[in-house]
Amino acid sequence: MVTIRDIAEATGVSATTVSNVIHGKDNRVSAETIQKINDAIKQLGYVPNMSARSLVSSSSKVIGFVNHVITRDNANFMEDPFHSATIGAIESTLRENGYYLMLRTVETAEELVTFLQRWNMDGLFFTGIFKDKFYDSLAGLNIPVVLIDSYIHTKKFCNVGLEDFTGSYNATRHMIEKGHRKIGFASPNIKDGGVLQERFLGYKAALAEASVPFDKSIVFQQEMDIASCELVSNEIVKHPDMTGLVVSADIMAAGIMAALRKKGVRIPEDLSIIGFDDISLAQLVTPPLTTIHQDMNLKGRLAVDFMLQLLNGKTLDTTEITLPTRLVERDSVKTL
Repeated sequence: MVTIRDIAEATGVSATTVSNVIHGKDNRVSAETIQKINDAIKQLGYVPNMSARSLVSSSSKVIGFVNHVITRDNANFMEDPFHSATIGAIESTLRENGYYLMLRTVETAEELVTFLQRWNMDGLFFTGIFKDKFYDSLAGLNIPVVLIDSYIHTKKFCNVGLEDFTGSYNATRHMIEKGHRKIGFASPNIKDGGVLQERFLGYKAALAEASVPFDKSIVFQQEMDIASCELVSNEIVKHPDMTGLVVSADIMAAGIMAALRKKGVRIPEDLSIIGFDDISLAQLVTPPLTTIHQDMNLKGRLAVDFMLQLLNGKTLDTTEITLPTRLVERDSVKTL
């Protein structure tokens, strides 16, 4: 492995000078020497020790992505393409700016404290945050924090969110405009103060506006895995008068469609379905899924933009961004 001493011997300067150039402390080093050292670094293939650099500069160049979405045993939140698309956008944007991303799932405040004690993070992204004990543990953090899809409104942290209420309202209104009146709602567990509650409230608001009665017996709450979607399909077939279903996530909509198909239920002839997110899978299922589009790549890039501004000590004009949604009409909703 090439060391700083090897670079020093190759360039005829001291190891201290090489170290200063590598760590950006080169204000007293001539431009010619800096160029000579950088050329040697490239030629010899020197790779800096990031742990050592973090001790010198107090910056690890590592940003943590902390998932606080608690899943059941044998469940994996990365199975949802929505999460992988957003994290992918964050990682690529951080990489372009010289940072590294560390992904970690923590369920308790104690786990978060242990994580931060063991790893030197320059900043943290959080998803799945509510006003609870876990959130209280964030208040004492002295590093930049960016929340994603949170309904905690505070100037202490930045947040990149979405028109969840409006998107679900438009999905339900689309179903109503197509002539449907018995419209169900399927979602993972709806928790107060979160994304899913906003989508549920948007669904209810569209029903109320059109004077369509709300029926809690056709609100289905399960996880998004295959077995849970099978359970939802078992409940759906008990309501043959239901003609439409609004689903809070495309991945869940796809699972329900697959389970219903095995039961002989045709989409959209027997039941119309609309999803949310517009992940790539929405175009691959049969029939292609009508859904609410959100720009997951833009969400990730904006989250990183917030983070970089915080890391650079900039004064922010705003700490919160709410991205728009739009309806994408495909073939899974039938006109009655």
